[in-house]
Amino acid sequence: MPNLAAPLFRVSLMIHYLLIDCPDEPGLVYRTSEVLFRHGLNILRNGEFVEPHDSHFFMRTEFEGDCDPAALIRDLQAALPPTAVVRLRNDQPRRIVVLATREHHCLSELLVRHFFGQLHAEILGVISNHDNLRTITERLDVPYHHISAEGLSREAHEAAVLAQIQHYEPEYVVLARYMRILSPEFVAHFSGHLINIHHSFLPAFIGASPYAQAYERGVKSIGATAHFVTDQLDQGPIIAQSVIPTDHTQSARDMAQAGRDVEKLTLARALTLVCREQVCVHRNKTIVFE
Repeated sequence: MPNLAAPLFRVSLMIHYLLIDCPDEPGLVYRTSEVLFRHGLNILRNGEFVEPHDSHFFMRTEFEGDCDPAALIRDLQAALPPTAVVRLRNDQPRRIVVLATREHHCLSELLVRHFFGQLHAEILGVISNHDNLRTITERLDVPYHHISAEGLSREAHEAAVLAQIQHYEPEYVVLARYMRILSPEFVAHFSGHLINIHHSFLPAFIGASPYAQAYERGVKSIGATAHFVTDQLDQGPIIAQSVIPTDHTQSARDMAQAGRDVEKLTLARALTLVCREQVCVHRNKTIVFE
């Protein structure tokens, strides 16, 4: 006889993400799993990778259950090599601020996904040096801050932007086609927490009209790159890239539209990967657990 008193649905437990990186050695997966077992936690999925050039170990574990984070991290660190880096996060949406300029495509994609709960991030506010994106932002119930750069030095403008960002205390800042070059001093405030998107023609087609240059050269594919921002312009660790084919029948305008489409999807994908703790940074590259 079936147990009619048994619950019809499985009770949802708190989900956590555990990321570990350390020098590789035998038994790391076993030791980590054993600690989680002792704490009464259930592993849902697990991914591991060893960087072959320096024998460095990376692992992402998604598990469920109630835990004491401090005690769990203490026991994990005792079981792992002394230099192990252990990160433990819950699955709550990450708090983000978006910077934008005039182009709407990347911002609109994030706003719509945010409105329908598909972003795994909470957009706290949008900051722009122009006012033309206010309507779409506020219609989707997100605060909009116009901080004009007109008549200001770069230092003064960045100080005003920084003050507004710090008011929100975000976990990540996203550049949704923000077209101002940021100073190293500004970037330093968000090391490892500043995400950018751009076309993937670099360094071949530099300047304000990359798609016109691409059209003149007859390129056969268009792509986009999302990456963490460092002092080296557009050279930070890559999070996600996408590419779509093109051909001689497409005009420069067609290519530009295709570029906007691939940019917005690549940025949204990169942000989701970061917010779900699927990205580890190692030197100037990333290990991404899909």
